[in-house]
Amino acid sequence: MESDLRSIGELARDSGLSVSALRFYDGAGVLAPARVDPRTGYRWYAPEQLADARLLARLRRIGLPLAGIRAVLGAAPGGAAHRVLDAHLRRLEDGLADARRELSLIRRLIDQRENPMTTAPAEYRFTVPARALAEALDAVRFAVGGDPELPVLSGVLFDLDGGLLRLVATDRYRMALAEVLVGTPDTPDAPAPDASDASAAAIVPAPLADALRALLGSAAGPVELALGGAAVRVAVDGHRIEGAALDHDYPDYRALVRLDPVHRVGLPAADLRAAVASAPTRSLPSGPDGADCEVAVLAVDGTGRLTLAAPDGDADAPGPDALRVAVNRDFLLEALPAGAPGQLVLELGGPIAPLAIRTPDRPGTFSVLMPVRLPA
Repeated sequence: MESDLRSIGELARDSGLSVSALRFYDGAGVLAPARVDPRTGYRWYAPEQLADARLLARLRRIGLPLAGIRAVLGAAPGGAAHRVLDAHLRRLEDGLADARRELSLIRRLIDQRENPMTTAPAEYRFTVPARALAEALDAVRFAVGGDPELPVLSGVLFDLDGGLLRLVATDRYRMALAEVLVGTPDTPDAPAPDASDASAAAIVPAPLADALRALLGSAAGPVELALGGAAVRVAVDGHRIEGAALDHDYPDYRALVRLDPVHRVGLPAADLRAAVASAPTRSLPSGPDGADCEVAVLAVDGTGRLTLAAPDGDADAPGPDALRVAVNRDFLLEALPAGAPGQLVLELGGPIAPLAIRTPDRPGTFSVLMPVRLPA
């Protein structure tokens, strides 16, 4: 009976959601009314929907994305909803850590601005294993940008964060990251990085990064790095190289790599590479500078099976409910060697969400490809 139903205004009052929010969540397929008046279009809600509306209001208050809200409200018993919340909490904690790191850097910039003659940028010296640094450079070098209009992307970011050195490269269409554990040099006057205060970054120009990689080819001992000043200094096995860091502010990469995947698919790297190399493609103007590129479509069906679908959607393509992500085929092939041989894990979040390519044994090393929007 309609007398048992709540009007949209009553549900808004009792749940803490606004009427416009309830209309939005109805349109988004999150909280549909129990009845819609066919003549007036007015929405009516069942008494038991009040609990969902109150839960939705709290999920909205903590900033849970729409996909997460939909997953929590639609989750069956068994812990799926708690996993969504745990993942969101980790994102919030990561965001807080990023905010603290940025505030620390801002304070240094303010000190340098107020005392330009007495405050010099802190330079941190630390060591990393030669092989680990070589593998990290190999994992990110392919993604360095080459657009002369964007010189900030023409190098590899070396980002020291406590006990980790992150290498980052991007050309806006793909991004690659790798992590290396750091140590401290044996030099007594070198500041020792630790998890609380070590923070330095430098954009290493591509030619200097390539020279460093060549030096690491036969290196046996640890690599000593110095970051934080205007120059990047490297010493290994008695050899030294030095070069100027690029004088730019690198884009904030951390927010771009906090993904919310819908599917995680594991498969052998060799199988994926062979499938991508032989998959049907479609030429679209979606490469750098608007140039045409060959686009491949990855699809995951309801059983979690990954296939390479036809970009034009022929009869052999997965069903209409399959999740599809279109990417630059050549970029995908370049990203595959970034991981160690063996298993890969692909993370897909949707047709307009980035595609992540990870290796299970190196969680801090992965690639992200921006999706290509297929014509309707």
